[in-house]
This record gives sequence, C-alpha cells and structure tokens, in this order.
Amino acid sequence: MHHDVRDRTDVREYRILFDEMRVLAKGRAGFAAASGVGSSLPDRKEGEHMYARIASFEGRDASLTDQLIERVREQGPSAVPDAKGFLGLFDREKGTALGITFFDSKEAIRNSEQAFEEMAKNFPTEMRGRRSSVDTYEVTLFDGDAERAKAARVSSLEGSPESIDDSVGKVQSDTLPRVRAMQGNVGAIGLADRNSGQIRIITLWESPDALRRSESQADQLREETAKSGGQTIAKVQRYEVAVAQELSGVTA
Repeated sequence: MHHDVRDRTDVREYRILFDEMRVLAKGRAGFAAASGVGSSLPDRKEGEHMYARIASFEGRDASLTDQLIERVREQGPSAVPDAKGFLGLFDREKGTALGITFFDSKEAIRNSEQAFEEMAKNFPTEMRGRRSSVDTYEVTLFDGDAERAKAARVSSLEGSPESIDDSVGKVQSDTLPRVRAMQGNVGAIGLADRNSGQIRIITLWESPDALRRSESQADQLREETAKSGGQTIAKVQRYEVAVAQELSGVTA
C-alpha cells in the first residue's frame, strides 16, 4: 500500500519535473536561435525532424555474436557518411539484431544506402545473418542517456495514420514520465511511421536485471498506451544493448 502511494508520488513529481525541463529547454532553444550562441547542435527548421533507419537481421550464427559486436564497433554504421549516431541491439539466443542509425533527414538516409551495402561486405553472412527488413521512422522522442543502456525493450504498436499525432503526443506527455520514473530506466526513444501508423517505443535500462524487474509495470503501461491511442500491440522484443555510439547529438 505504501509502495503504491510512493510510486504514484514519484510519477507525479517526475511529470512536474519533466514539464519544467521541457519549458526550460524551449526557452533555451529560443534564446540560442535568437542570439546564435549557446547550442552545439546543428540548426533545423521548425517542423523538421531527425529520422532513424532500422535494419532487422535474423538467422545468424549465435556463437559469433561477440565477434559481430566487436566488428560493428570497429567498422559499423558510425562510419557511414551523414550518420549522427548508432544503436546496436542483439538477441544472443534468437540470433536476431536491430541496427538503428540516426540521420538528419530522409534524404540523408537515401544517400547513405550505397555506403550500407559496401559496409555489409565486411560482415560474413553467417556472422551478420540475413537482413529481413529496412524501415525508416521519424524520431518523435529521445530522452535520457542512451549510451548508458545495457538492455532495451522494443514495443511495436499499430494504429491509424490519421491518429498518429495524438498517439505521439500521449507517449510524450504520459508514457515517458512514467517510464522514466521506473527504477533502472536510463532513457526512452519514440519512433513513428506516418504512412503505416506504426509506433515503436524503445525503453532503455541500466542492466538486464533492471529490464526484467520492470516487466509487470511495462506490460500494464503498454496496454494503457495502446488503448488510449486506439492501437494494437504488434510485438514486444528484448535485446542486449551492445553498441551505442555518438548519440549525444540525436534529438527529437
């Protein structure tokens, strides 16, 4: 009983803090734009967003995972022209992986495809597996310190493209503060495909144990988020965060 009251208090306090930080961030951004100083991030026009290219892999030799991770760190997408950051997620047991590379624009992603094809030649098929899909998402949320993460949960929600702005708004205003109030959470990333109506929410954790301890709360929150946005839960995946490079400049 006391824990429930304290948990609700923590969430309320985090929401207040989150709202205050968001107001301060907007004020600082306005000052930087007006003065031309105070920001190390590249200028982007209002309405422009960063984008994420997600490459999904399956069917690799799981015994080669450590070698794959080491090679990705040395020769991976961080070396791709115009890439602003990279997150490598791996499931050792299933032999699957997600390679998430961040860019300033869709055009930058298109211009980098040949570089990705050339990079793939550095990875034997049995090591990297088969690339099952490549998808592009708008980055709608990027909060916390992704480079501290050791584990990630990826929730995919499907809904109507017409209601995606409402869904994104609810994730930002309600889901994010509750996720960030959970013990062991170090960040969250929100991605949206406006054409299909699909949203991916990636929650980041300081350890695999922290991810496991959050399962019950996460299940409840996911159900509430999907219901409030008129969406269905397509799938939930859990990964080791083995590579996190140059993410300090990634924003929503």
